[in-house]
Amino acid sequence: MTRLPDPSQTLTDASEEQRVSRLLTGLSAMAILFLLGIGAKAWFATHTTHGGTLWFFAALVATNMLAYSRNGNRQQQKVGMIAIVGLLFGYLIITGGESNTGPLWFYVFPPLLFYLTDLKTGTAVLLFCCLLTVVVFQFPQLPLVTAEYTTDFKIRFFATLTFESIFCFVLEASRLKARNELMAMARAHEHAARTDELTGLSNRRDIQHRLNEEYSRYRRSGHHFSIALIDLDLFKHINDEYGHDAGDDVLRRFSELMQAAIRQTDVAARWGGEEFLILLPDTSLLQALTLAERLRSEVASAEFTFAGKRLPITISAGICSIAKAGSVNELLKLADIHLYNAKEDGRNRIAPRVRTITTEPAKPRIHA
Repeated sequence: MTRLPDPSQTLTDASEEQRVSRLLTGLSAMAILFLLGIGAKAWFATHTTHGGTLWFFAALVATNMLAYSRNGNRQQQKVGMIAIVGLLFGYLIITGGESNTGPLWFYVFPPLLFYLTDLKTGTAVLLFCCLLTVVVFQFPQLPLVTAEYTTDFKIRFFATLTFESIFCFVLEASRLKARNELMAMARAHEHAARTDELTGLSNRRDIQHRLNEEYSRYRRSGHHFSIALIDLDLFKHINDEYGHDAGDDVLRRFSELMQAAIRQTDVAARWGGEEFLILLPDTSLLQALTLAERLRSEVASAEFTFAGKRLPITISAGICSIAKAGSVNELLKLADIHLYNAKEDGRNRIAPRVRTITTEPAKPRIHA
């Protein structure tokens, strides 16, 4: 039986991506204001090169925002933001910014990095940036490096940065673990809400939803579908004669036979009690009758046993195509009428009737 894609997982992932994008948009706007403001301060303090560079980075952030607003590519937005921030902090470490305080802005990087990437990627990027910082600190004579830092500043900087990075890693790992546990619980509850506990088939709520979706698809594109409403004959006798454990075993065994008989695109459900319903997408009435007849024949010839005793199990079914109905409710009502007719005609049969073409001589059928 084919399951629909997990809706809770899909919706949560989309919601998470939207939250990240909104956060990035807000952070980008704040970064532009800060860069413009600090750049103006540096410019009027005669640090024109530094001020112009900060304005250049503000322009890069604005360009990244504009690109996202046009193409809506969230991955590109995240990668662009990380790259711009990484380059900015690299510039601040190399030049020292104003009064050699540029490296202090690096503390913003770990939480942002771990939030926008996975833990492995974030750790790798952070280690690479730290390695470059070590190179700059240890070799101030390198080209483009214009800042020199005291030994005390270097020790304090790396000690506090290491603590912050580990702290951010642990917090993000805990957040992801809690999120995954909540998602697992949501999926379990969603599965339980649309699955019959005894048979593992779709329950009535789920199959009703699928019927409505299939009917909407039929109205949009004209794809016909059919249903088979199935009832186990004289099932009350099984419960009364052999006990409810035997009845439960029969329901599970029949469910397995039914799932083996249908296609992957079909959906089998427990409609209620000993009644089952099969949704057959892209299936005409004749095709549905043929499948139901094949299932009836397999059930009639299968051996149902419990506690060493063979149980007499047969089924009756009512088949209907959406071409014969004007709504889902009418479709179900017609299938129920056909099922009633099959019961009235002696059980162990399909209604409307269809003959199975075989190469073997037909055997007389004994009705329960």
